[in-house]
Amino acid sequence: MGFFDTILLPFTWAVSWVLSMFHTLLGAIGMDSDSGWTWTLALVLLVVLIRTLLIPVFVKQIKSQRAMQELQPEIKKLQEKYKNKKDQLSRQAMAMEQQQLFKDRGTSPFAACLPMLVQMPFFFALYRVLISASGAAQNNESIGALSADEIQSFSNSTFAGAQMSDILIDHLGEGFDLNVVIVASVLIILMTVSMFYMQKTLMGKNMSEAAQTGQFAQTQKIMLYALPLVFLIGGFNFPIGVLIYWTATNFWAVGQQLFIIRRNPTPGSIAERELNERRAAKGLPPVGKQAEVAQEKAKARETKPAGQRQQPVRKPRKKR
Repeated sequence: MGFFDTILLPFTWAVSWVLSMFHTLLGAIGMDSDSGWTWTLALVLLVVLIRTLLIPVFVKQIKSQRAMQELQPEIKKLQEKYKNKKDQLSRQAMAMEQQQLFKDRGTSPFAACLPMLVQMPFFFALYRVLISASGAAQNNESIGALSADEIQSFSNSTFAGAQMSDILIDHLGEGFDLNVVIVASVLIILMTVSMFYMQKTLMGKNMSEAAQTGQFAQTQKIMLYALPLVFLIGGFNFPIGVLIYWTATNFWAVGQQLFIIRRNPTPGSIAERELNERRAAKGLPPVGKQAEVAQEKAKARETKPAGQRQQPVRKPRKKR
């Protein structure tokens, strides 16, 4: 066992045990244990469980992203302050002031990537389990908590004509298999498009105008195209089971993000304006930035001077 496998061992056992439990449960309620659809549903349930456990981390990610967006005007001022100062001391001073800003707001640029980082060990563990399934099945071996019989069942099961352990790149040359090419291509497209849609929605509807410029916005634009590209290229080397897992994960994330954006949008964003339009149609007061502006206007009216004092008018004298 290599160093990487040793590090992943606890995650491998956790993922394989949960997958085994869901597969056993689905078999107990009457589903065919050797069917690819049963294994697919077990993978989807694994996604639901992991993403449900990650909800607190996702909420923290949303808060960190908003804090980062609110910080962009101050970071821009800081960059202007040190614009022409290239010496080492100035760079250190700028880095320290920037770190202080993050500390004061209780955020960090890395917090926005936290759910992805937390999820990666489980993804790698699942990848190792699924990619090893074909070889383990031939040697009648178990993997993690999955018994040798379960590995045989998984490896031999098919999803729309493609085996769970099939990899697209292995079936493009001499071992060409049309079913594998079609199924893997569809899953890769769904996985990539859902990833792009998720990033596009985040940038287009849930970022304030102030956050649309600056370093944070540039990072978001890079991620908009880089992440889907990574998944598009990587998909050629993913087993069908991993493609199912990651596509289901992306669909869950899109739904979760749309739910959050609709109900609790970023202040000053398009999503918040749409929320206030829906509230206005129902006769409800605005929330977020629009509510703050309305309160400031009301406060300004209350503190406005009453105006110039009206001079008393002398009454005409009575005629004698």
